[in-house]
Amino acid sequence: MTASDWKKVFKQLDSKPEVKEKFIKHCKPKDRKIGISAKKCERCGRFGAHIKTYGINLCRHCFREVAEEIGFKKYS
Repeated sequence: MTASDWKKVFKQLDSKPEVKEKFIKHCKPKDRKIGISAKKCERCGRFGAHIKTYGINLCRHCFREVAEEIGFKKYS
């Protein structure tokens, strides 16, 4: 299970609170402060090619789609 999918398990374990507590205690991945899994695109959730300049926090794919709406101009 990847770090991004572990919250999906909570939906299944809501009916079993004892099992949920045990899962949180033993299986929950730690929160990342550095590395590729700490930076995540706010729009699509990708981990790679992250642009955080000016507090954008988007991957390069989403940035290309939304750049003109944000106010960036393409020079070429």
